[in-house]
Amino acid sequence: MKEAHTSPETYISVDVETAGPFPARYALLSIGACTVNEHPNTFYVELKPDRPDSLAEAMAISQLSLEQLAQKGLDPKEAMQRFADWLDEQVFPGQRPIFVAFNAAFDWMFINDYFFRYLGRNPFGHSALDIKSYFMGHAEVTWNQTSMRQVGPRYLGKHQLAHNALQDTLDQAEIFRRMLNQDRQKAG
Repeated sequence: MKEAHTSPETYISVDVETAGPFPARYALLSIGACTVNEHPNTFYVELKPDRPDSLAEAMAISQLSLEQLAQKGLDPKEAMQRFADWLDEQVFPGQRPIFVAFNAAFDWMFINDYFFRYLGRNPFGHSALDIKSYFMGHAEVTWNQTSMRQVGPRYLGKHQLAHNALQDTLDQAEIFRRMLNQDRQKAG
């Protein structure tokens, strides 16, 4: 169920797990997304790999298996359509979904590529909001002070990222929501 919004934007936290560092060669393996609000609505899907290459480091981080995903993952076109349909359910008419991620350039690159490749459009448009960059301005710190090692403890306590797209998107939504609330309180 959608929560009432007074903004023309709906923030959507997105996290992906992949088989490597760029979509031209490596597959998108899973997508996690959630609304950035007090009671987030969630989305999660695992995809059939659409290319065979992988890096051992990437696979070790996600703990996903190309072989298992080939068996149980969704076809990428179906996965992206389900994601687009879920986005439509989260965003009120007249509002725009805003892609929010921790290191948004990486996650957005894969999502943009897959949306265009399989659906011919990206519901998020051509931009993304990066939590690391937001934190840099919010906390008035240098770029070197924006890693999850510095940001996470400030907003999540000792909790560490799980490298599961759904859990990580919930964690990064919590971080971003808390920063937004702090900024609103300062401004208010």
